[in-house]
Amino acid sequence: MLLIPAFLFNSCDVVKRVSSDEHLITKNTIIEDDKINKNDRINNLIIQKNNSGMNGLLGFPLRLHIYNLARPNIDSIINANILSDSLKVKRKTKLLSKKQFDTWIQSKRNFNSWLKRTGEAPTILNEVKTQKTATNLRKYYYSKGWFNNTVDYEIKKDSNKRAQVTYKVTKKDPYFLDSIKPIISSPAISALYPNFSKDALLIKGEQYDEQNYEDERERISTFLRNHGFYYFGQDYIRFVTDTIDTNHKVNTELVIADRSLREGDSIATILFKPYTIKEVNIFTDDNFENRDKAVSDTTTYKGYNLFSKEKLRFKPKALTDAIFINKGDIYTDIARSRTSRYLNDLQVFRYPSIEYLENREDSSLTANIYLEPKKKYALSLDFDVSQSNIQTIGFSVTPGLKIRNIFRGAETLEISGIAAIGASKDGSNDEATFFDINEFGGNIRLNIPRLFTPFNTDSIIPKYMSPNTAINLSATSQQNIGLDKQTLSGLLSYNWKPSSTVSNTLELFNIQFVKNLNTSNYFGVYTNSYDRLNGIAQDIGYIESNEDLSIPTEADQFIDDVLNENTVLNPDDEDYITVNNIDERKQRLTENNLIFSSSFDYVINRRTNFFDNDFSIFKWRVEIAGNMFSILSKAFGSAKNENGNYEIFGVAFSQYFKTEIDYVKYFDFGQNSIFAFRSYAGIAIPYGNSNSIPFAESFFAGGPNDNRAWTAYNLGPGSSSTTNEFNEANLKIHLSAEQRFRLFGDLKGALFVDIGNIWNVLDNVEDERSTFTNFKSLRDIAVGSGFGLRYDFDFFVLRFDIGFKTYEPSLSEGNRWFKNYNFRNAVYNIGINYPF
Repeated sequence: MLLIPAFLFNSCDVVKRVSSDEHLITKNTIIEDDKINKNDRINNLIIQKNNSGMNGLLGFPLRLHIYNLARPNIDSIINANILSDSLKVKRKTKLLSKKQFDTWIQSKRNFNSWLKRTGEAPTILNEVKTQKTATNLRKYYYSKGWFNNTVDYEIKKDSNKRAQVTYKVTKKDPYFLDSIKPIISSPAISALYPNFSKDALLIKGEQYDEQNYEDERERISTFLRNHGFYYFGQDYIRFVTDTIDTNHKVNTELVIADRSLREGDSIATILFKPYTIKEVNIFTDDNFENRDKAVSDTTTYKGYNLFSKEKLRFKPKALTDAIFINKGDIYTDIARSRTSRYLNDLQVFRYPSIEYLENREDSSLTANIYLEPKKKYALSLDFDVSQSNIQTIGFSVTPGLKIRNIFRGAETLEISGIAAIGASKDGSNDEATFFDINEFGGNIRLNIPRLFTPFNTDSIIPKYMSPNTAINLSATSQQNIGLDKQTLSGLLSYNWKPSSTVSNTLELFNIQFVKNLNTSNYFGVYTNSYDRLNGIAQDIGYIESNEDLSIPTEADQFIDDVLNENTVLNPDDEDYITVNNIDERKQRLTENNLIFSSSFDYVINRRTNFFDNDFSIFKWRVEIAGNMFSILSKAFGSAKNENGNYEIFGVAFSQYFKTEIDYVKYFDFGQNSIFAFRSYAGIAIPYGNSNSIPFAESFFAGGPNDNRAWTAYNLGPGSSSTTNEFNEANLKIHLSAEQRFRLFGDLKGALFVDIGNIWNVLDNVEDERSTFTNFKSLRDIAVGSGFGLRYDFDFFVLRFDIGFKTYEPSLSEGNRWFKNYNFRNAVYNIGINYPF
């Protein structure tokens, strides 16, 4: 910790590398009509920006200080202090050897270079660049309709070699759009003007904005290229504006010229005309190896011509379903882009390409689509070495096989497996095998590039939505891991995208079967529950204070004795209630689960690309489980078990309704300042054959992506102060807000607040502290706050957050705020990428 003050003390002079006749720019200010403008778009027009961190949150230009630590004349210093002293060189080379001495000298140069690269050179005032900035500002405000704006600047220099630059913008009266007159040479385009002018971006009465003219040029070009005009481009559109004696009005002429065609050394002008698609040719095996081979297999299917140099590997329908370019249609860019996207989504071709050839005799186009199939088989093999709280060391291998076009319909079959062994930490039998932990499993997934249904769905979900079907089967088996689960699951889901921002997923059925083979090890896994149980047994004299309940015999017997009132405890005692809760939780977590559910997911993602920091994401999911089994059980008159539940294969199936809503919003304030907000709510209601939610479908709170002031599963439910390893419930509310900012370089900081909790509602939990009864239960919402550091590695973000318990609902009322708000009780989170 002492290094930081020493560093600040020795590098506090920001003008250390600024010569006597120079000035360091410490601040730039843009004043627009007597008001400071902090708009990021406008401030980015400044050519000479002050050093990063100079006016930041901490007000400390760290990179400038790092740069100042470097010596500008490192070679001269080395020569003067070392190389010029022959005796010193002789002693060093004798001590280090000549090679090590040279390496030591070079390391000094390298470290000095690193300081310069990592740091940031001081921004020295250059008035020529200041004048250019003023010109940039004039151009910007002119482009927004303030044609008569003026920009002046003022430079304030002090005796400490520092300077501040202030730009003063006077906008004056803006100009507004008035008449818009089309001048179109080609009759075919002129006939469409009433159609494409309906959605014009240039609207009479609006303030002039140069960007609107650019957007209008792009909009018209897009419209015409989607109405057959193959050779049309934005360069054929220009706008002529007139502002002379118009009283701040802008009269505009929309000029669309004829097509220019180079013929030899001359350029001819011809009228634009729409083109239709005459033929669509699909070359199914176009690659470098067979480039000289002749076509040997030709097929015509629904107007498409399929050519293969070897035997056709695909069913014709599988290929034509991916093609949106149809014979007889007019040319459109949309058909071309949809075809390209669909072919890439199939993941069976390498870089599909589309070429159009003009047929001059009849104003038509021939579309040639070239496909290069990927290899049919692809193998993968992953090997992992791990360590955890239950094993000293573990090894796992995950082989995989991908088979493309397995049924000649562009389907993809993926087969993977897992085999893992490990040595447990609590293995006490010296004769037991060292590797006493194992896990084996397999997964089969079939992806079909269409909706796999017995009826036609094209009218509901057309193929431009890229519909696909996923069929998945998996099974795993564990030994000496927790309760030794065996799982079997199956899934049939449909996916489609109605637009570039909306995606839908319908899981027609999702079957999960979980069997616990080693329920006797419950208290060996959930040790906190055992410790509480054992403590109660000692406190009431059931066992001696120096004894422990054996697992599972004596622990289970003690629970039975308490619940049958064969001990000193009675149902009104708090310890009796605790034992009853432990037993209910044990029964719930050790029971086998059978879940047959259907769900629907709806997602709106307005993020345009990875660098977009001003967007929103909305997710909604609804799931229903057990209804089909319930209907069949009643229809066949199945008997109920002793708990009044129907069973399938000896297991009571789960029946519940579950829904979740998740909304994320980013606000980009510019200058690397981003405010992010997340709201989430979820509820799962058991009914019919169930009075509780399966553990795998319940909600938890806490962790690096949730409320960061609590560890995962350690918050809630409600105001309860349980010490269970895994706290979960069937209602969750969560809110997060985070202000992100840049510190220096790729290191960023954040301040955050997390609010939320979980509760039990409409299930078999009766503890008032854990249940949500009415809006008064919202007083049990936990609040965490803190700060974090994030380092951007381009391909992922490494995150470190410190969360402080700000409001703890598990404490007594009146004693919940800031009770444990300190570093000792803080939670230190390490995560990959942002929490939301």
